[in-house]
Amino acid sequence: QVQLVESGGGTVQTGGSLRLSCAGPTSGAYTMGWFRRPPGKEREFVAAISYLGSSNTGYADSVKGRFTISRDNAKNTVYLQMDSLKPEDTAVYYCAADSRGVEKFSRSADFWGQGTQVTVSS
Repeated sequence: QVQLVESGGGTVQTGGSLRLSCAGPTSGAYTMGWFRRPPGKEREFVAAISYLGSSNTGYADSVKGRFTISRDNAKNTVYLQMDSLKPEDTAVYYCAADSRGVEKFSRSADFWGQGTQVTVSS
């Protein structure tokens, strides 16, 4: 069983920044990424990165240019740098790992973390 542990959530004002971290699998070449569940809405894709790193990433249109996903395989950790945050970014953010590639990264990912709350106040 692969365990994923998120950290870095919190409350920030509009325009602020946060960096989420996810301690991920210690073995295996997994695609890693983030989903989020805004209040009262379905879980939605945010960003994903291949095992090979930033040469293959994907972002939701709503976060392009504001969020950056990266990973450090030596530390088994994936990061989500979130800048220019907006109130609509308020959600529980989930880390996920999947054996498929970035293009197929979806809500059917193999493994999930417990989530971390991000709140953006206006």
